[in-house]
Amino acid sequence: MILGNVCTRRCGFCAVQKGGPLPVDYDEPRRVAEACATLGLKFAVITSVNRDDRKDGGAELFALTIRAIRDRIPGCGVEVLVPDFQGSHAAMDLVLDARPDILNHNTETVPRLYRQVRLGARYERSLDMLAYVKKTGNAIPTKSGLMLGLGETIEEVLQVMRDLRGSQVDILTLGQYLRPSPKHLPIFRYVQPEEFGELKREGYRMGFRHVESGPLVRSSYHAEEAVQA
Repeated sequence: MILGNVCTRRCGFCAVQKGGPLPVDYDEPRRVAEACATLGLKFAVITSVNRDDRKDGGAELFALTIRAIRDRIPGCGVEVLVPDFQGSHAAMDLVLDARPDILNHNTETVPRLYRQVRLGARYERSLDMLAYVKKTGNAIPTKSGLMLGLGETIEEVLQVMRDLRGSQVDILTLGQYLRPSPKHLPIFRYVQPEEFGELKREGYRMGFRHVESGPLVRSSYHAEEAVQA
């Protein structure tokens, strides 16, 4: 996770510290690349806090980190899990120009629950940012994911899946929401493995190229396999 450990948003599901952002550390991309090399990684997933204090939302640091990893470990795959950059296509261009192997942006939940779950985000904006990647003509696969068990209905989940395919998203992850602490949003229900299995089958029927769906799935789950698929 880059761009510090303090987020400018207050999402109800997330345990990351909220508050005033830290200064951007331009040595961070080099250190991330060194850490990847030390760990012997063949595939790295890079994410960040939200940085709504910056005009580019932190996109510049994503691009620098992708390039630093590639320079330090030629052949290492890189997936980026990016924020919505407040809808800035110019910011997304900065990331795309660095050519990540996968561009991931999570929708997280269904539109009806956004005010409780993703304060400061907009569902339509997330869809637009994912669709924009394809509109630029990039062949970079796109990915998005949802947490289940926050009070959504299965039909609402299916509609989000249809909307993601409408934005030409290639890869889908579906996992169970787990409450980080009593201060965070409660778990509405535990989704059964059979339901995850049916959603996975439905995802493939809709045309997703790769689907990970299960209670323990998270956005970076089997990330390298998604690239291969």
